[in-house]
Amino acid sequence: MRGKFITFEGIDGAGKSTHLGHVAELLARRGIKVVVTREPGGTALGEKLRDLLLHEKMHLETEALLMFGARREHLAQVIEPALARGDWVISDRFTDATFAYQGGGRKLSLDKLAALEQWVHPHLQPDLTLLFDVPLEVARARLDAAREPDKFEQEKADFFAATRAVYLQRAAQFPERFRVIDSTQSIDYIRKSLEKLIVTI
Repeated sequence: MRGKFITFEGIDGAGKSTHLGHVAELLARRGIKVVVTREPGGTALGEKLRDLLLHEKMHLETEALLMFGARREHLAQVIEPALARGDWVISDRFTDATFAYQGGGRKLSLDKLAALEQWVHPHLQPDLTLLFDVPLEVARARLDAAREPDKFEQEKADFFAATRAVYLQRAAQFPERFRVIDSTQSIDYIRKSLEKLIVTI
């Protein structure tokens, strides 16, 4: 039986990473084998590309192409084999992030991104996408208290406003797989909500 594919999404500072490990533990307690991964990254090549993508300036189309190049490797080496084994995959970001960041924040044509999506994974979408949503000022405050920011985290408020807007547009466009989490709620409240969501897929 094919495994399930869950993705965690949200602007930087939304708090998604805080809950990813908890969901993985929930599934493991149910006897499910879980593969936890991330994008960009997830493979040896993907991690090298991640370093470039997060720290090097480049043309926006180069950025999008590298994102999908890393994703193709990720799918071939990690995601697709795990799902075929019956494992569940939890990924910190996937293609929705590219639509939000490169499409929304960078203003790259969404049609171009859709063409790349159709090329790289025409028959695979997440079974569940958890979108952690917070107002921009909350996200920025959390980032200010975090590590040294990468090039995306250094972007200005209008970049993140556009990124968040596309995330919410995607959630409205694909309600069958998206669940929007109000990430201003307490950690305990969010975890209880996630526990209820996970048992439904």
